[in-house]
Amino acid sequence: MLYLEERRQVLNTAREISQTGMVMGTWGNVSARCDHDLMVITPSGVGYDSMTMEDMVIVDGFYQVREGILKPSSETPLHMEIYRKRPEVSAIVHVHSLYAAAFAVARTSIPVILEETAQMIGHEVPVADYAMCGSNALAEAVVRTLGEHKKAVLLANHGLLAVGSSMEEALKICYVAEKTSRVAIYARGIGEIHCLPEAEVTELHQKFKNYGQTNKPPR
Repeated sequence: MLYLEERRQVLNTAREISQTGMVMGTWGNVSARCDHDLMVITPSGVGYDSMTMEDMVIVDGFYQVREGILKPSSETPLHMEIYRKRPEVSAIVHVHSLYAAAFAVARTSIPVILEETAQMIGHEVPVADYAMCGSNALAEAVVRTLGEHKKAVLLANHGLLAVGSSMEEALKICYVAEKTSRVAIYARGIGEIHCLPEAEVTELHQKFKNYGQTNKPPR
């Protein structure tokens, strides 16, 4: 069985987004980039709680299954086209979380209203033009909206997608975007929303790249 570590990451993340309510049933999908223009992606129509390492599907750049007996996610074109366009992306997480989905239905960008949004994402989360789920048109719309640097995008009337240099980063972006959406909706019920100034968003995002311990302490 090829790419055990990538399979493990995809499986664990798929289970987490299910257990935390970021998706229901078999909606949403997760993938990880592999070598040689390949990716591991969740299968179509299989419950997250029952998925196994063997259920993960290896797909090539032509959307052909290279290893696995199950059909890959219907959003395979979307994931593969992002990897093709963004060589620095190693993982993609697509969720249907409640508050982010509300913004997707309203077709309104998620604003940068929290410092953690600025730190982790670094930009408002825009909305890609509507297209049918699983279609090439959706893949094109999402790739176009993500551009060369954005880390998250809303799929109109659908959900949220995040990309990262690691699975951990992509998943954390989903959590931060969902929290930001929830706070924004609550705040609008109280009063006016105040976004962080663009210059501060840029500064916070840059500083966060070097946040934490850079060297382990001596033992």
